[in-house]
Amino acid sequence: MSPSSQPADKRSFFGRFAEQTTKYSGSTAVFVGAVGIVLLWAITGPLFHYSETWQLVINTGTTIITFLMVFLIQRAQNKDSLVLHL
Repeated sequence: MSPSSQPADKRSFFGRFAEQTTKYSGSTAVFVGAVGIVLLWAITGPLFHYSETWQLVINTGTTIITFLMVFLIQRAQNKDSLVLHL
């Protein structure tokens, strides 16, 4: 029985979470939201005098999100590879 054919309550919490997050993060709404956040950050540059803290906000946020997404994407890739090999 492949993981995707198991009932939803039999799959692990992380499996369900990873699947939903992967679907959501690939949506147009999330992309538009991300662009909006970057634009808001850029617009506030003069307000914060382009300080180190202002730069640190976007750097820290993107680093954390990228780090976590690597594992979610890898899990999705592993799951897809497993299904293709069956």
